[in-house]
Amino acid sequence: MSFLEEIRNLSWDWMKATISEKTTSDVERALQAEKRSHDDLLALLSPAAEPMLEDLAQTTHRLTVQRFGRVIQLYAPIYLSNECVNACVYCGFNRHNRIRRATLTPEEVLEEAAALNQSGFRHVLLLTGESPGSVSPDDLGRIAEALRPLFASISIEVYPMDTPSYSVLIEKGVDGLTIYQESYHRGRYATIHPSGPKRDYDRRLDTPDRGGKAGFRRLNVGALLGLSDWRVEGAFVGMHAAYLLRRYWQSHIAVSFPRLRPAAGGYIPEHPASDRAMVHLMCALRIYLPDAGLVLSTREPAQLRDNLIPLGVTHMSAGSRTSPGGYASPRDAEGQFEINDTRSTREVARKITALGYEPLWKDWDAAFLHA
Repeated sequence: MSFLEEIRNLSWDWMKATISEKTTSDVERALQAEKRSHDDLLALLSPAAEPMLEDLAQTTHRLTVQRFGRVIQLYAPIYLSNECVNACVYCGFNRHNRIRRATLTPEEVLEEAAALNQSGFRHVLLLTGESPGSVSPDDLGRIAEALRPLFASISIEVYPMDTPSYSVLIEKGVDGLTIYQESYHRGRYATIHPSGPKRDYDRRLDTPDRGGKAGFRRLNVGALLGLSDWRVEGAFVGMHAAYLLRRYWQSHIAVSFPRLRPAAGGYIPEHPASDRAMVHLMCALRIYLPDAGLVLSTREPAQLRDNLIPLGVTHMSAGSRTSPGGYASPRDAEGQFEINDTRSTREVARKITALGYEPLWKDWDAAFLHA
């Protein structure tokens, strides 16, 4: 059974109503449970949990240190192209936006990679708009092969592919897959994706399953906060991650917390998630998913990122650029959204150290697969 089949008959409205009906006793029971159910997650996400946020935070900190120690894995994104055939209303890469477009040449990709390598990064995330005509699966494979000597881990956040295509990329050196459903609300999903291949809700939701079957070492999911009710999105994200943990136990499962940022097109979030909501959501998911990685990007302001380090974060981007060529090949191409934390990589690393944590540049090597 795929995750799509698992939730096919699960109502968004039922989930929302159940969350709102949870009581203080439900939250206390969830906090005290040795093994937590999805119903416990609903309690932890509920309004009834808000007065107990400090209790959630203490449990979150304890679980994270217990499972992951005091280390923060650092990574950086490389945008290969901002070409896109979709019309996602919230995205700067929307095909209708009159932005300056560009696709990096192989030489420019290597320049970007060399700049990040010299900055200390050994984990990178390759991103594109959804335009296989600009950066094909074969192109991604060649890029991965070229970057393997520079990085211990290469992940992708691109358009959905089939399992055989993912298997080829894994052979070329890609070990991680990030794919956000954006919104788990089917009706809302259709509204914000009016045209383009991304409009296919089912195909996108099945993508982590295809990646799991291919054998990715890392699978990363999430919802774009600001599109729908963050509590219900969190309930579905948690359910999705828990499913992946059961089904693809050989893979490391992680959850990201991307929040809408200003971008070309001027989309205004209809369901904004406050900083307090971010803290609440992260704590609830850490308590429910003690073994999952929690990923935080430079979409968030520096102070909030610093405050969230003791509250469950295991992976952070730093010094990010969201436009093609942003590190070493300055050009007029525009980014996907505005960065919030504009500190340098070294500033972020120093702050992590000052908080009593260790910035981790490399946590594995592909050579381990052949040992």
